[in-house]
Amino acid sequence: MHRKNKYRCRKAYICGMRLLRQIPHEHFKVTLHHYNDKYLLSIMLDDYEQHYKVPTSSLHDIDRLEKQLNNEFYLACLKDFVSMRSRWLELINTISND
Repeated sequence: MHRKNKYRCRKAYICGMRLLRQIPHEHFKVTLHHYNDKYLLSIMLDDYEQHYKVPTSSLHDIDRLEKQLNNEFYLACLKDFVSMRSRWLELINTISND
């Protein structure tokens, strides 16, 4: 009896993540994926990530989305990354001091 690979995806929607594009940025890695009837915008900096999910039915033009990713948006993301890092370091320091 031939046994199927136990790591193989059981549901198609779990395996369906597809990279649509990488959006150039000087400091962040910015990617746009299509997954489970949603667009997933990922912004990465070092060990930290931010994700934004949008149903495909509410966004019909991903080129327009890319154009809206302006300096103001990226500055807000940077501030969020700084806050995330601060919270994380506080948590790690608390654990280390116990």
